[in-house]
Amino acid sequence: MPHPPTYRIGQIVPSSNVTMETEVPAILRARQRVAPERFTFHSSRMRMTHVTPEQLRAMDADSDRCAVELSDAHVDVLGYACLVAIMSMGLGYHREAEQRLHARTVENGAPAPVVTSAGALVQGLHTMGARKVALLAPYMRPLTRTVVDYLTHEGIEVLDYRALEIPNNLDVAAHDPARLPELARALDHGDADAVVLSACVQMPSLGAIEEAEQILGKPVVSAAVCTAHQLLRALDLPAVAPGAGHLLSGAYAEAPLVRGASSA
Repeated sequence: MPHPPTYRIGQIVPSSNVTMETEVPAILRARQRVAPERFTFHSSRMRMTHVTPEQLRAMDADSDRCAVELSDAHVDVLGYACLVAIMSMGLGYHREAEQRLHARTVENGAPAPVVTSAGALVQGLHTMGARKVALLAPYMRPLTRTVVDYLTHEGIEVLDYRALEIPNNLDVAAHDPARLPELARALDHGDADAVVLSACVQMPSLGAIEEAEQILGKPVVSAAVCTAHQLLRALDLPAVAPGAGHLLSGAYAEAPLVRGASSA
């Protein structure tokens, strides 16, 4: 029998991020239990230790180098693994970043689609028809407001949010995901269509997604779950994986991938 196809997943990762390389592989390896495709994971790092506007801007400038390095490995898709770096660069910036980084792969002779975690969160919420949300973020309050304003610009109303105000990126990764469902319960989420349990790919949340859905009685996503959904759709694969909540339950397995759409 022929071997199942194997896809190379490239990730552009902040140097202090230790979560994106665990949660996205965990989601896609769970998918391997129910689908034939296999995945390998390859990363290139941008320097960043503290989540400040200055470090985020400097880090984003390094993403072109990372895209070229990963295209040297002929990855099949690229994921940009820092939501707030993209959102802090200006409203709608995920479209510009995705197009620019894709162009770097084309110039290097190994074209690959690019998914940003910022664009993936926007698209994931739109895919579910979530026009109103509540969210948790580990950032300081001004950066969390940046996330709220970015989503608002994309036609997603943030009814309530909590900024956990953790400045050090390794401390963000050390935050206990078991705390998230109760933190989410404390949000004013009654009229929300969905809850974003982690608006950050560094704050772990995967193990708490389905528990939070049970507690809150509505869809719960994270930036990492949305990124996995969009990576699969960029590969033209059904976006389904057990244990990752409603978005990856199979209900949106064939949802169209929207590239470069204008904001709502």
